[in-house]
Amino acid sequence: MSEPAVEIAGGVELPARREDIELHTVDELTLVGELALPLENAPVATLVCLHPLPTHGGFMDSHILRKAAARLPALADLAVLRFNFRGVTSPRGTSEGDFGEGVEERHDLDAAMGFVEQLSLPSPWLLGWSFGTEVVLKWGLEHPIAGAILLSPPLHRATADDLAAWAGRGIPLVAIIPEFDDYLRPAEARERFADVPDVDLVAVEGGKHLWVGEKQTRRVLTEIVERVNPAALPLPTEWNGSLS
Repeated sequence: MSEPAVEIAGGVELPARREDIELHTVDELTLVGELALPLENAPVATLVCLHPLPTHGGFMDSHILRKAAARLPALADLAVLRFNFRGVTSPRGTSEGDFGEGVEERHDLDAAMGFVEQLSLPSPWLLGWSFGTEVVLKWGLEHPIAGAILLSPPLHRATADDLAAWAGRGIPLVAIIPEFDDYLRPAEARERFADVPDVDLVAVEGGKHLWVGEKQTRRVLTEIVERVNPAALPLPTEWNGSLS
């Protein structure tokens, strides 16, 4: 007897190979995280997830990143690497160190990209959300990345020079901007990103900074997969196999 179909929503976790991992920084900190891989297939690309602001509750389990890890290995054959920035605690554990204001987190990203290289994970895309986008914009170009996706970028720490550095680099830069964002809305985003004429700026009608609700979650995950593995679209809304 076949398994009944399950709606892919909320905290549903689809099958994947999941492993608790540790990252080691050049300033001798140990960061905790998780790598999720497709259960059977080789991954076609990798998401390196950089979470929202730690001082406002951001961590590796912030819901969009957790749902990307829960769904996209199975639905889109993606590897998903999540970790806590320095000084951040989640159910996975606590990363050593203290909040670095987006500066010291440069070393955290470096450790994550070293891990990606060590495991020969394919086609790494940086996926930053809110504070995580600042780390992407300031330090992402130091690494051999396939592209970068910015969710709700506030542009508080990233400077005009940081943005301009992405122009003409041939590296896809996607900025997904909520219509009702708390910090940067589409009209202002177009002005702030003017020095990066090839940015792929997506204005999401009705969107808010935290992307609350299944409709917004699916929209964001679809935008991610459209860039990273478009052959996997459309993403299904039901799972017909076992969840074990």
